[in-house]
Amino acid sequence: MPRSKIDIPCHVEHLSILDETGRLDKGLEPEIPEELLLKLHRAMLLGRRFDERLLSLQRQGRVGTFAPITGQEASQLGAVAALRPSDWMAPSFREMAAELWRGRSMESVILSYAGYNEGGRADEKGTTLPVSIPVGSQVLHAVGIAWAIKYRQKDDVAMGFLGDGGTSEGDFHEGMNFAGVFQVPAVFVCQNNQWAISIPRSKQTRSETLAQKALAYGMPGIQVDGNDVLAVYAAATEAVERARSGGGPTMIECVTYRMMMHTTADDPKRYRKDEEVEAWKKRDPLIRFQKYLADKGVLSKEKTDSLEAEIQKEIQAALERSEEQMKALVDPLVMFEHAYAEMPTYLTEQMQEFKKELAAAKEENHG
Repeated sequence: MPRSKIDIPCHVEHLSILDETGRLDKGLEPEIPEELLLKLHRAMLLGRRFDERLLSLQRQGRVGTFAPITGQEASQLGAVAALRPSDWMAPSFREMAAELWRGRSMESVILSYAGYNEGGRADEKGTTLPVSIPVGSQVLHAVGIAWAIKYRQKDDVAMGFLGDGGTSEGDFHEGMNFAGVFQVPAVFVCQNNQWAISIPRSKQTRSETLAQKALAYGMPGIQVDGNDVLAVYAAATEAVERARSGGGPTMIECVTYRMMMHTTADDPKRYRKDEEVEAWKKRDPLIRFQKYLADKGVLSKEKTDSLEAEIQKEIQAALERSEEQMKALVDPLVMFEHAYAEMPTYLTEQMQEFKKELAAAKEENHG
């Protein structure tokens, strides 16, 4: 028998609405209320300035290692802005701005980066999971929640975040396959920031796009300009509506760039060139969005300056509150709590031994 082609859907679209020069495609411009536009701008600016303050605190030794988000604000905020409060979010370790949008406090972030496990405590009534560090694991978490949503016949959506490196993990493929087979209401947002620590995207996969990986699992995949908040919002809104209406999962590849280091324990100058970074700085999502808002007449320099001052005060107040909380968090025994509903014997024994050591140390200090 001769060879014959199998007819399968195999195309991936790239979406860009507002480019780095400020040029706007009016035909694709999403209808976003002015109030939401300004809220998005404030969230992007807060994410940027808080990120800068955290880096300063880390260099002073006041917080530990963390993963900066600078340059990726549009990818995450444009996506979560399409969700409603009852929808779920499974973040990786570089979604701080999205977490703040969803209700996490800056104090919680500071506590977490300072090494206090109280900072990672989940809101029992919330629908945003605590940060998951293992690469690609967020896909499994989002899929599990989405399956539960479908099983309970709810109309909520689960959104999972991952990086380009996450698409090389087994968790990603297992989760995508399950999502496709069972048509769960999930949206996977891949922040393709070009680098998986020191491994460039070109050495991770032979795929022309990361979005096309969705096609193998029977779901739509779309690539967007991840530094264009309008394009991300439009793609996420479409994907969320599809999931909510029973149309199954979607993968969104946000093409963006990690302007800073992978984490503050990393030196990016060892593996990438300054010229590459400078080229991407010209595509800064915040500057681009500010120009768009100014052109629409909803943002002025005076408003921006006032907002900058307001945000700096807000960050400083959060820092002072978090440092006050740290003074009260002096009992290390809380590390044994919240891991098990019924603490296993071996852990109980370890806790009792640790109690004895603390008591002995206290007695010695007072002696």
